[in-house]
Amino acid sequence: MNKPDLPARGPIAPRRPSQSHHHGIDREDGYAWLRADNWQAVMRDPAVLPRDICAHLEAENVYTKAAMGDTEALQETLFAEMKGRIKEDDSSVPAPDGPFDYYTRFVTGGQQPLFCRRPRGGGEETILIDGNALAEGQAYFRIAQVAHSPDHKRIAYAVDTKGSEYFTAKIIDAETGAVVEEAIADACGGLEWAADSQTLLYVWLDEEHRPRKLFAHKIGDTGEDRLVHDQTDPGLFLDISLTQDGKYLLLGTHDHETTEVSLIDAADPYAEPRLVAPREAEHEYSVCHHEGRLIILTNSGGAEDFRIVEAPADNPSPANWTEIEPHRPGRLILDIIAFKDFLVRLERENGLPRIVIRRFADGEEHEIAFDEEAYALGMSAGYEYDTTTLRFTYSSMTTPSQTYDYDMATRERTLRKTQEIPSGHDPSQYVTRRVFAPAKDGETVPVTLLYRKDTKLDGTAPLLLYGYGSYGITIPASFMTNALSLVDRGFVYAIAHVRGGKDKGFAWYKNGKRAKKTNTFTDFIAAGEYLANQKFTSRGRIVAQGGSAGGMLMGAIANMAPDLFLGIIARVPFVDVLTTMLDATLPLTPPEWPEWGNPIESAQDYKTIAAYSPYDNVSAQAYPNILALAGLTDPRVTYWEPAKWIAKLRETGTGNNLILLKTNMEAGHAGASGRFDRLKEVALSYAFALKLTDRA
Repeated sequence: MNKPDLPARGPIAPRRPSQSHHHGIDREDGYAWLRADNWQAVMRDPAVLPRDICAHLEAENVYTKAAMGDTEALQETLFAEMKGRIKEDDSSVPAPDGPFDYYTRFVTGGQQPLFCRRPRGGGEETILIDGNALAEGQAYFRIAQVAHSPDHKRIAYAVDTKGSEYFTAKIIDAETGAVVEEAIADACGGLEWAADSQTLLYVWLDEEHRPRKLFAHKIGDTGEDRLVHDQTDPGLFLDISLTQDGKYLLLGTHDHETTEVSLIDAADPYAEPRLVAPREAEHEYSVCHHEGRLIILTNSGGAEDFRIVEAPADNPSPANWTEIEPHRPGRLILDIIAFKDFLVRLERENGLPRIVIRRFADGEEHEIAFDEEAYALGMSAGYEYDTTTLRFTYSSMTTPSQTYDYDMATRERTLRKTQEIPSGHDPSQYVTRRVFAPAKDGETVPVTLLYRKDTKLDGTAPLLLYGYGSYGITIPASFMTNALSLVDRGFVYAIAHVRGGKDKGFAWYKNGKRAKKTNTFTDFIAAGEYLANQKFTSRGRIVAQGGSAGGMLMGAIANMAPDLFLGIIARVPFVDVLTTMLDATLPLTPPEWPEWGNPIESAQDYKTIAAYSPYDNVSAQAYPNILALAGLTDPRVTYWEPAKWIAKLRETGTGNNLILLKTNMEAGHAGASGRFDRLKEVALSYAFALKLTDRA
């Protein structure tokens, strides 16, 4: 690894110890001062960040730029490669709705999407929203949602210009683009129209960045927007959605393991919401409407991997639920869509997804599945209810994404689009595999691999090992154009499907959360050790990567097995778990307690989290090379978590490896907003991995 002439340890943050006391335990935090007291204001205006904190973050950025200075040409090359794999004037497959086809497209050189429509089946295009024009002059710009009214006359959309996920919603005339209503501030991005095409429902965020209230905005009404629902429990999220047939608006309140859904008549949005099933700890369910009945996906009755029931829409309480698809252990039902004549479900078994189609008339079923060892499969409901067409996407680590329209009646499959790689891609030159790493407790951890056919599997290849493992999120084995920049330079690219996700069913999630959270970390380490033992790589040749909760995984494995990893890339890493879970004023803390535990109320939860929280367990040992990436306005993983972690690593860790922090001072959790600007952040990460492995 080439090392530029740098100060040995990088910027040293001053220690300003603060004390806390919980459950008879005293705790000192030397870097708590990096948390700005005015963090809420910073989310709205980054310029008000206290000067001492700003100076430290900027010093870290300067140091990282100097440390990576010898890779600047490489970063430019990587950026050009990754950009060259993007079809710059790409467009989505049009989605029909009544008289129009709706779609997004990009223009050559443009960073933002254009939202468009045209008469169904062809005709003159109307650009509804020009993202490039709206983004002009903005350091950050993201359109979260675009919703057209049922009569197709109006378009509502939500915009974030800080990266803080405080959205401003606007309503425009679909034909002229003229603003119909002035901005609706502090929305959370979810927008739904009522059946009258005059009333827009949106969720409002409070000062703690929590989705607190559901409002209805009536076009032309100069008074205050009407409050539909006030969610006072800070531990719950609030959202609004629409059934496929457009009959009901679904008011959802939930945390990470409990759901409550109420029905709002889309024709009468001010009516009192009607509860489907009252909130019950660890009961999750979702709702579709079909011809006067509800189709409900639920884990009630011990159905850990979910079952499907039905109930009358006018009396949907659990006492009236009738099972139509039983629970089958190991077969996890992920999602359902109710069309007029067909019920569609997406499910996963043995780590692989499939789509199952059921005809309502007679219950006959058939499935859509594929033969590769590992692949990703997704489905889209579209806008229409009375249709026989289902849209789905397929890809694998070697196969670019393919979009199909599937006729559920005739079973005819029509390829509508194959992802284009302008710079070229030959799938035959690559290998994708699924292997299983033995975990310490006898479980086997699925690992998806991608490498070139000519890569020597003799232990000499460097390997990037990606992991997440939280909230039940499964990382798909999908096509990733960016990864080719590593694989083409001799890397093996691997995804460890560790516990905490739902890769092997719901139990895979339960056994990677709360008291069993350390399974996530030991699974990842087991995957790395297995890949080294099998000569896909070797110890000390692995670069680990993860972001957000996956960044917590990065911090934990750095503490637990530093000699296994050459480097760690931690994007917006959730590393100060104990401090955050002890601070009930932060946006996501109360809703996160079901995932991690509540250390305020429970001494056992405190001890459990304290035992693995990466920041709290930094010790005097030699750490791998580390690159941490943060976003100043991130409301999910606040900027001070990675800043504190890097400061403590510099203070406590030994050795002379690179310990780097890069904070995007103009973005939040998702990083840069433009499609090309995002590639620059990926290029930095990959240049770091290549630098460490002398593949630069």
